[in-house]
Amino acid sequence: MVAPGELTEAEAGTWRALRATSGTPANPFMEPEFTAAVGEVRRGARIAVVRDGRSGEPVGFFPYEKGPLGRGRAIGFGVSDCQGGVFRPGLGLSARELLKSCALSAWEFDNLEAGQGLFVPAAAEELESPVIDVGEGYEAYEAALRVRSPKFFRTTTAKERRLARQAGEVRFVFDERDPAALRTLMEWKSAQYRRTGRRDRFAKEWISTLVRRLAATRTPACSGVLSVLYVADRPVAAHFGLRSRTVLSCWFPAYEPEFAKYSPGLILHLRMAEAAAGAGIALLDLGRGAAEYKDALKTGGLRVYEGAAVRPGARAALHRLSREPSRRAHSFVRNRPALARYAQRTLNRVGGLRDR
Repeated sequence: MVAPGELTEAEAGTWRALRATSGTPANPFMEPEFTAAVGEVRRGARIAVVRDGRSGEPVGFFPYEKGPLGRGRAIGFGVSDCQGGVFRPGLGLSARELLKSCALSAWEFDNLEAGQGLFVPAAAEELESPVIDVGEGYEAYEAALRVRSPKFFRTTTAKERRLARQAGEVRFVFDERDPAALRTLMEWKSAQYRRTGRRDRFAKEWISTLVRRLAATRTPACSGVLSVLYVADRPVAAHFGLRSRTVLSCWFPAYEPEFAKYSPGLILHLRMAEAAAGAGIALLDLGRGAAEYKDALKTGGLRVYEGAAVRPGARAALHRLSREPSRRAHSFVRNRPALARYAQRTLNRVGGLRDR
Protein backbone atom coordinates (compact mmCIF):
# COMPACT_ATOMS: atom_id res chain seq x y z
CA MET A 1 0.00 0.00 0.00
CA VAL A 2 1.56 3.29 -1.10
CA ALA A 3 0.54 6.91 -1.37
CA PRO A 4 0.15 7.94 -5.02
CA GLY A 5 3.27 10.09 -4.80
CA GLU A 6 5.30 7.03 -3.77
CA LEU A 7 4.61 5.09 -6.95
CA THR A 8 7.85 4.67 -8.89
CA GLU A 9 8.14 5.60 -12.56
CA ALA A 10 8.79 1.94 -13.38
CA GLU A 11 5.56 0.95 -11.61
CA ALA A 12 3.66 3.73 -13.39
CA GLY A 13 5.04 2.38 -16.67
CA THR A 14 3.76 -1.09 -15.83
CA TRP A 15 0.36 0.42 -14.99
CA ARG A 16 0.23 2.11 -18.40
CA ALA A 17 1.31 -1.09 -20.17
CA LEU A 18 -1.45 -3.08 -18.45
CA ARG A 19 -4.01 -0.47 -19.48
CA ALA A 20 -2.76 -0.49 -23.06
CA THR A 21 -3.41 -4.22 -23.36
CA SER A 22 -6.75 -4.22 -21.54
CA GLY A 23 -8.88 -3.78 -24.67
CA THR A 24 -10.94 -1.02 -23.00
CA PRO A 25 -11.17 2.62 -24.14
CA ALA A 26 -8.13 4.59 -22.98
CA ASN A 27 -10.02 6.71 -20.46
CA PRO A 28 -7.63 9.22 -18.81
CA PHE A 29 -9.34 8.81 -15.42
CA MET A 30 -7.86 5.31 -15.30
CA GLU A 31 -4.27 6.46 -15.74
CA PRO A 32 -1.69 6.94 -12.95
CA GLU A 33 -1.54 10.70 -13.62
CA PHE A 34 -5.12 11.17 -12.44
CA THR A 35 -4.51 9.13 -9.29
CA ALA A 36 -1.32 11.11 -8.63
CA ALA A 37 -3.22 14.40 -8.93
CA VAL A 38 -5.91 13.19 -6.52
CA GLY A 39 -3.17 12.08 -4.13
CA GLU A 40 -1.95 15.68 -3.93
CA VAL A 41 -5.33 16.93 -2.66
CA ARG A 42 -6.81 13.95 -0.77
CA ARG A 43 -5.04 12.59 2.31
CA GLY A 44 -6.76 9.21 2.18
CA ALA A 45 -5.63 8.40 -1.38
CA ARG A 46 -3.78 5.09 -1.66
CA ILE A 47 -2.69 2.56 -4.27
CA ALA A 48 -2.55 -1.17 -3.59
CA VAL A 49 0.28 -2.58 -5.70
CA VAL A 50 -0.33 -6.27 -6.40
CA ARG A 51 2.87 -8.27 -7.00
CA ASP A 52 3.59 -11.67 -8.47
CA GLY A 53 4.39 -14.08 -5.63
CA ARG A 54 7.37 -15.54 -7.45
CA SER A 55 9.00 -12.68 -9.33
CA GLY A 56 7.88 -9.81 -7.14
CA GLU A 57 6.95 -7.87 -10.29
CA PRO A 58 3.84 -5.64 -10.13
CA VAL A 59 0.85 -7.22 -11.86
CA GLY A 60 -1.96 -4.98 -10.65
CA PHE A 61 -2.82 -1.56 -9.26
CA PHE A 62 -5.87 -0.64 -7.23
CA PRO A 63 -6.31 3.10 -6.50
CA TYR A 64 -8.73 4.01 -3.73
CA GLU A 65 -9.50 6.47 -0.96
CA LYS A 66 -9.73 5.24 2.59
CA GLY A 67 -12.06 6.82 5.13
CA PRO A 68 -13.16 6.13 8.71
CA LEU A 69 -13.95 2.55 9.83
CA GLY A 70 -12.27 1.11 6.74
CA ARG A 71 -14.77 2.62 4.33
CA GLY A 72 -13.23 2.88 0.88
CA ARG A 73 -14.21 4.78 -2.20
CA ALA A 74 -13.03 4.98 -5.79
CA ILE A 75 -10.18 7.45 -6.26
CA GLY A 76 -11.63 10.93 -6.78
CA PHE A 77 -15.11 9.64 -5.89
CA GLY A 78 -17.76 12.18 -6.79
CA VAL A 79 -15.83 13.65 -9.73
CA SER A 80 -14.05 10.70 -11.37
CA ASP A 81 -15.97 9.46 -14.41
CA CYS A 82 -14.24 6.10 -14.84
CA GLN A 83 -13.21 3.84 -11.96
CA GLY A 84 -11.71 0.46 -11.16
CA GLY A 85 -8.47 -1.44 -10.82
CA VAL A 86 -5.77 -2.21 -13.38
CA PHE A 87 -4.83 -5.90 -13.31
CA ARG A 88 -3.07 -8.47 -15.43
CA PRO A 89 -5.67 -10.79 -17.00
CA GLY A 90 -6.21 -14.07 -15.20
CA LEU A 91 -4.74 -12.83 -11.93
CA GLY A 92 -6.96 -15.07 -9.81
CA LEU A 93 -7.58 -12.38 -7.18
CA SER A 94 -10.96 -11.94 -5.50
CA ALA A 95 -12.53 -8.66 -4.42
CA ARG A 96 -12.73 -9.93 -0.83
CA GLU A 97 -9.01 -10.73 -0.76
CA LEU A 98 -8.15 -7.34 -2.20
CA LEU A 99 -10.32 -5.42 0.27
CA LYS A 100 -8.91 -7.41 3.18
CA SER A 101 -5.35 -6.62 2.11
CA CYS A 102 -6.28 -2.92 1.96
CA ALA A 103 -8.02 -3.11 5.37
CA LEU A 104 -11.24 -1.97 3.72
CA SER A 105 -14.68 -3.06 4.87
CA ALA A 106 -16.24 -1.72 1.65
CA TRP A 107 -15.27 -0.03 -1.60
CA GLU A 108 -17.88 2.27 -3.15
CA PHE A 109 -18.04 3.23 -6.82
CA ASP A 110 -20.39 5.27 -9.00
CA ASN A 111 -18.69 5.06 -12.42
CA LEU A 112 -17.18 1.59 -12.47
CA GLU A 113 -15.73 0.72 -15.86
CA ALA A 114 -17.29 -2.16 -17.78
CA GLY A 115 -15.10 -5.27 -17.73
CA GLN A 116 -14.03 -4.88 -14.10
CA GLY A 117 -14.58 -8.55 -13.29
CA LEU A 118 -13.65 -8.19 -9.61
CA PHE A 119 -16.32 -5.60 -8.89
CA VAL A 120 -19.12 -5.74 -11.48
CA PRO A 121 -20.85 -8.61 -9.60
CA ALA A 122 -21.17 -6.25 -6.62
CA ALA A 123 -22.85 -3.51 -8.68
CA ALA A 124 -26.32 -2.42 -7.65
CA GLU A 125 -27.14 -0.66 -10.92
CA GLU A 126 -25.98 -0.52 -14.54
CA LEU A 127 -26.03 2.88 -16.27
CA GLU A 128 -25.17 4.38 -19.64
CA SER A 129 -22.40 6.87 -20.33
CA PRO A 130 -23.26 8.41 -23.73
CA VAL A 131 -20.42 8.75 -26.24
CA ILE A 132 -19.68 10.46 -29.54
CA ASP A 133 -17.74 8.20 -31.88
CA VAL A 134 -15.62 10.20 -34.33
CA GLY A 135 -13.28 7.32 -35.15
CA GLU A 136 -14.14 7.60 -38.84
CA GLY A 137 -13.68 11.36 -38.87
CA TYR A 138 -15.90 14.31 -38.09
CA GLU A 139 -17.42 14.39 -41.57
CA ALA A 140 -18.80 10.87 -41.08
CA TYR A 141 -20.20 11.84 -37.67
CA GLU A 142 -21.80 14.99 -39.06
CA ALA A 143 -23.35 13.07 -41.95
CA ALA A 144 -24.87 10.56 -39.55
CA LEU A 145 -26.09 13.39 -37.29
CA ARG A 146 -27.81 15.07 -40.23
CA VAL A 147 -29.71 11.84 -40.91
CA ARG A 148 -30.46 10.93 -37.30
CA SER A 149 -31.29 14.41 -35.95
CA PRO A 150 -31.72 16.73 -38.95
CA LYS A 151 -33.74 19.36 -37.08
CA PHE A 152 -31.23 19.47 -34.20
CA PHE A 153 -28.23 19.90 -36.49
CA ARG A 154 -29.96 22.46 -38.71
CA THR A 155 -31.14 24.51 -35.72
CA THR A 156 -27.76 24.46 -33.97
CA THR A 157 -25.77 25.54 -37.02
CA ALA A 158 -28.36 28.26 -37.76
CA LYS A 159 -27.94 29.58 -34.22
CA GLU A 160 -24.18 29.72 -34.70
CA ARG A 161 -24.61 31.82 -37.85
CA ARG A 162 -27.07 34.10 -36.06
CA LEU A 163 -24.67 34.44 -33.13
CA ALA A 164 -21.94 35.61 -35.50
CA ARG A 165 -24.27 38.12 -37.20
CA GLN A 166 -25.66 39.60 -34.01
CA ALA A 167 -22.76 39.42 -31.54
CA GLY A 168 -19.50 39.26 -33.49
CA GLU A 169 -16.95 36.87 -34.91
CA VAL A 170 -17.20 33.32 -33.53
CA ARG A 171 -13.86 31.73 -32.67
CA PHE A 172 -13.10 28.35 -31.14
CA VAL A 173 -9.97 27.21 -29.29
CA PHE A 174 -9.72 23.48 -28.61
CA ASP A 175 -6.81 23.62 -26.15
CA GLU A 176 -6.85 27.01 -24.44
CA ARG A 177 -3.99 27.66 -22.01
CA ASP A 178 -5.17 30.99 -20.55
CA PRO A 179 -5.78 30.53 -16.76
CA ALA A 180 -8.36 33.34 -16.88
CA ALA A 181 -10.55 31.22 -19.19
CA LEU A 182 -10.45 28.35 -16.69
CA ARG A 183 -11.44 30.70 -13.86
CA THR A 184 -14.36 31.94 -15.95
CA LEU A 185 -15.53 28.39 -16.61
CA MET A 186 -15.38 27.51 -12.91
CA GLU A 187 -17.37 30.66 -12.04
CA TRP A 188 -20.02 29.78 -14.63
CA LYS A 189 -20.22 26.20 -13.37
CA SER A 190 -20.56 27.27 -9.73
CA ALA A 191 -23.37 29.63 -10.70
CA GLN A 192 -25.05 26.84 -12.67
CA TYR A 193 -24.88 24.48 -9.70
CA ARG A 194 -26.49 27.10 -7.45
CA ARG A 195 -29.06 28.06 -10.09
CA THR A 196 -30.23 24.46 -10.46
CA GLY A 197 -30.25 23.77 -6.71
CA ARG A 198 -27.30 21.41 -6.79
CA ARG A 199 -24.23 21.13 -4.61
CA ASP A 200 -21.49 23.43 -5.87
CA ARG A 201 -18.56 21.13 -6.50
CA PHE A 202 -16.13 24.01 -6.90
CA ALA A 203 -16.98 25.22 -3.40
CA LYS A 204 -14.88 22.26 -2.25
CA GLU A 205 -11.26 23.35 -2.26
CA TRP A 206 -9.92 19.90 -3.15
CA ILE A 207 -12.00 19.75 -6.33
CA SER A 208 -11.09 23.23 -7.57
CA THR A 209 -7.41 22.55 -6.77
CA LEU A 210 -7.57 19.18 -8.53
CA VAL A 211 -8.98 20.78 -11.69
CA ARG A 212 -6.28 23.44 -11.73
CA ARG A 213 -3.56 20.80 -11.29
CA LEU A 214 -4.97 18.66 -14.08
CA ALA A 215 -5.24 21.70 -16.35
CA ALA A 216 -1.45 21.92 -16.12
CA THR A 217 -0.94 18.17 -16.71
CA ARG A 218 0.49 17.33 -20.13
CA THR A 219 1.20 13.65 -20.74
CA PRO A 220 0.16 11.38 -23.64
CA ALA A 221 -2.19 9.32 -21.45
CA CYS A 222 -3.73 12.12 -19.37
CA SER A 223 -3.83 15.81 -20.28
CA GLY A 224 -6.16 18.58 -19.24
CA VAL A 225 -7.98 20.20 -22.17
CA LEU A 226 -9.84 23.49 -21.87
CA SER A 227 -11.99 24.27 -24.92
CA VAL A 228 -13.49 27.75 -25.30
CA LEU A 229 -15.99 29.31 -27.70
CA TYR A 230 -15.39 33.04 -28.13
CA VAL A 231 -17.60 35.70 -29.66
CA ALA A 232 -15.81 38.97 -30.46
CA ASP A 233 -13.01 37.65 -28.21
CA ARG A 234 -15.43 37.22 -25.29
CA PRO A 235 -15.83 33.67 -23.90
CA VAL A 236 -19.45 32.50 -24.16
CA ALA A 237 -19.05 28.74 -23.57
CA ALA A 238 -16.28 26.51 -22.27
CA HIS A 239 -15.51 22.94 -21.32
CA PHE A 240 -12.75 21.34 -19.28
CA GLY A 241 -12.01 17.64 -19.62
CA LEU A 242 -9.24 15.08 -19.74
CA ARG A 243 -7.85 13.40 -22.83
CA SER A 244 -5.64 10.48 -23.72
CA ARG A 245 -4.40 9.79 -27.23
CA THR A 246 -7.78 8.40 -28.30
CA VAL A 247 -10.41 9.42 -25.69
CA LEU A 248 -11.67 12.83 -24.56
CA SER A 249 -13.51 12.44 -21.27
CA CYS A 250 -15.97 15.32 -21.06
CA TRP A 251 -16.19 16.72 -17.54
CA PHE A 252 -17.18 20.34 -16.81
CA PRO A 253 -19.16 22.20 -19.52
CA ALA A 254 -20.78 25.62 -18.92
CA TYR A 255 -21.81 28.76 -20.78
CA GLU A 256 -22.64 32.42 -20.23
CA PRO A 257 -26.43 32.54 -19.54
CA GLU A 258 -26.68 35.87 -21.38
CA PHE A 259 -26.14 33.96 -24.64
CA ALA A 260 -28.45 31.02 -23.84
CA LYS A 261 -30.79 31.69 -26.78
CA TYR A 262 -27.96 30.82 -29.16
CA SER A 263 -27.29 27.42 -27.50
CA PRO A 264 -23.53 28.11 -27.19
CA GLY A 265 -22.98 24.85 -25.30
CA LEU A 266 -24.23 22.81 -28.25
CA ILE A 267 -22.15 24.84 -30.70
CA LEU A 268 -19.14 24.24 -28.44
CA HIS A 269 -19.68 20.47 -28.38
CA LEU A 270 -19.92 20.23 -32.15
CA ARG A 271 -16.71 22.24 -32.49
CA MET A 272 -15.07 20.01 -29.87
CA ALA A 273 -16.06 16.86 -31.77
CA GLU A 274 -14.57 18.28 -34.97
CA ALA A 275 -11.32 19.37 -33.29
CA ALA A 276 -11.02 16.10 -31.36
CA ALA A 277 -11.33 14.06 -34.54
CA GLY A 278 -8.64 16.23 -36.13
CA ALA A 279 -6.37 15.56 -33.14
CA GLY A 280 -6.67 11.78 -33.50
CA ILE A 281 -9.26 11.30 -30.76
CA ALA A 282 -11.78 8.59 -31.63
CA LEU A 283 -14.23 8.84 -28.72
CA LEU A 284 -15.77 11.64 -26.67
CA ASP A 285 -17.21 10.24 -23.44
CA LEU A 286 -20.01 12.57 -22.30
CA GLY A 287 -20.33 10.96 -18.87
CA ARG A 288 -23.30 9.31 -17.17
CA GLY A 289 -26.40 11.27 -16.39
CA ALA A 290 -29.48 12.18 -18.41
CA ALA A 291 -29.38 15.37 -20.49
CA GLU A 292 -31.11 16.39 -23.69
CA TYR A 293 -27.91 17.60 -25.30
CA LYS A 294 -26.28 14.21 -24.71
CA ASP A 295 -29.20 12.41 -26.34
CA ALA A 296 -28.94 14.72 -29.35
CA LEU A 297 -25.16 14.39 -29.77
CA LYS A 298 -24.45 10.76 -28.87
CA THR A 299 -23.79 7.92 -31.27
CA GLY A 300 -23.93 5.20 -28.62
CA GLY A 301 -23.03 4.51 -25.01
CA LEU A 302 -20.68 2.69 -22.66
CA ARG A 303 -21.83 0.76 -19.62
CA VAL A 304 -20.82 1.98 -16.16
CA TYR A 305 -21.86 0.67 -12.75
CA GLU A 306 -22.82 1.99 -9.34
CA GLY A 307 -22.65 0.12 -6.06
CA ALA A 308 -20.18 -1.17 -3.48
CA ALA A 309 -18.07 -4.26 -2.93
CA VAL A 310 -18.21 -5.21 0.75
CA ARG A 311 -16.60 -7.71 3.09
CA PRO A 312 -18.96 -9.53 5.45
CA GLY A 313 -18.99 -8.04 8.93
CA ALA A 314 -20.38 -5.32 11.16
CA ARG A 315 -18.61 -2.51 9.31
CA ALA A 316 -20.01 -3.66 5.98
CA ALA A 317 -23.50 -3.71 7.49
CA LEU A 318 -22.94 -0.18 8.78
CA HIS A 319 -21.92 0.90 5.29
CA ARG A 320 -25.13 -0.51 3.81
CA LEU A 321 -27.26 1.22 6.43
CA SER A 322 -25.57 4.58 5.89
CA ARG A 323 -25.34 4.60 2.08
CA GLU A 324 -27.82 2.21 0.49
CA PRO A 325 -31.11 4.02 1.38
CA SER A 326 -29.82 7.26 -0.18
CA ARG A 327 -28.50 5.47 -3.27
CA ARG A 328 -31.80 3.65 -3.78
CA ALA A 329 -33.77 6.89 -3.42
CA HIS A 330 -31.65 8.59 -6.08
CA SER A 331 -32.00 5.55 -8.35
CA PHE A 332 -35.79 5.48 -7.87
CA VAL A 333 -36.10 9.10 -9.00
CA ARG A 334 -33.54 8.80 -11.82
CA ASN A 335 -35.32 5.83 -13.42
CA ARG A 336 -38.73 7.57 -13.50
CA PRO A 337 -38.56 10.43 -16.04
CA ALA A 338 -41.68 12.25 -14.84
CA LEU A 339 -40.51 12.15 -11.24
CA ALA A 340 -37.00 13.20 -12.29
CA ARG A 341 -38.42 16.23 -14.15
CA TYR A 342 -40.46 17.20 -11.08
CA ALA A 343 -37.37 16.83 -8.88
CA GLN A 344 -35.37 19.04 -11.26
CA ARG A 345 -38.06 21.73 -11.25
CA THR A 346 -38.01 21.65 -7.45
CA LEU A 347 -34.22 21.99 -7.42
CA ASN A 348 -34.47 24.93 -9.83
CA ARG A 349 -36.92 26.68 -7.51
CA VAL A 350 -34.59 26.05 -4.57
CA GLY A 351 -31.73 27.44 -6.60
CA GLY A 352 -33.76 30.55 -7.45
CA LEU A 353 -34.52 31.17 -3.78
CA ARG A 354 -30.84 30.63 -2.90
CA ASP A 355 -29.74 33.35 -5.34
CA ARG A 356 -32.18 35.98 -4.07
